[in-house]
Parts: sequence; C-alpha cells; structure tokens
Amino acid sequence: MKAMSKPPYFKVNHPMTEAAPIRVQSLDHVTIVVKDLAATRRFYVEALGMDEVARPNFSFAGQWFQAGATLIHTILEFEGSGPAGLGGGANTRGHHFAFLVEDAHEAARRIEALGIPFVSPPKQRPDGAVQIFLHDPDGHLVELCSVANAP
Repeated sequence: MKAMSKPPYFKVNHPMTEAAPIRVQSLDHVTIVVKDLAATRRFYVEALGMDEVARPNFSFAGQWFQAGATLIHTILEFEGSGPAGLGGGANTRGHHFAFLVEDAHEAARRIEALGIPFVSPPKQRPDGAVQIFLHDPDGHLVELCSVANAP
C-alpha cells in the first residue's frame, strides 16, 4: 500500500496577508480522556480547588471543571474516544497544560501533604516564575506555576 503524502500546511504560494488573521480570544477548554471519573474529580476539585460545573447531556460520560476562565473537559474512556492519559513520564518538556496559581511553593506543600508525587518539585525559571509538575490520576502532565515576585 502506497503511503499518502501529507498535504501542505498552507496553500503553496498563498499570500497570508490577503485576509485578516483569525483573532484567538483565549483558551476556552482543554479536553482529557480519563479512566476514573471519581479519581479525576478528587484531583481537580479537592487537590487543585477547581469547581465542578454543569455539563451538557452528551451521549458519553464525563465532567467539566472550571479553572478561572478556562474549562477542563473530561471524557470517560470508551471505544469512541482516544485512550486515557498521555504517558508523559518524567519529561517536563513534553505535552502538558499549566495552571497559574498564586504561590507555587504553597501549592507544592499542599500537593505533598496530599501524597501526590512530583514529577518535578518547585524550581525557578530564568524569568523568576516558579513551576512544579505532577501527574493527574491518568498520567496527564500538569504544571502549576506562579509568576515572579515584583522587585
């Protein structure tokens, strides 16, 4: 069987300036596939302090959590979904999503008290922000970060 070639990302020689670009306003939601709705709820609500919010009556099970202006949509793994988790391992430079928290060091103390292992404990980035990495119950890599303190 002959492999199909991937079409070009943009039309060849198409000038990108002919029309106004799409203006993305914000990140609306992130969807993750999970194996255990109860464990997922405990992690996002009880550990990270998100609110569970109403979800439309889809034909598949899931939950929605509010994180500031962004929603986290979960889908319970089934034959019509992708597999649960991403298996990010201990690499913090791969696929992940990040939540801004007031104080990453305080968040780390809470995570540790809950017995949730770190993928990477609090560390300061070159710009002064602090970040920690952990996995949710399905192995999705989650970053908690706080901005640098003003001088």
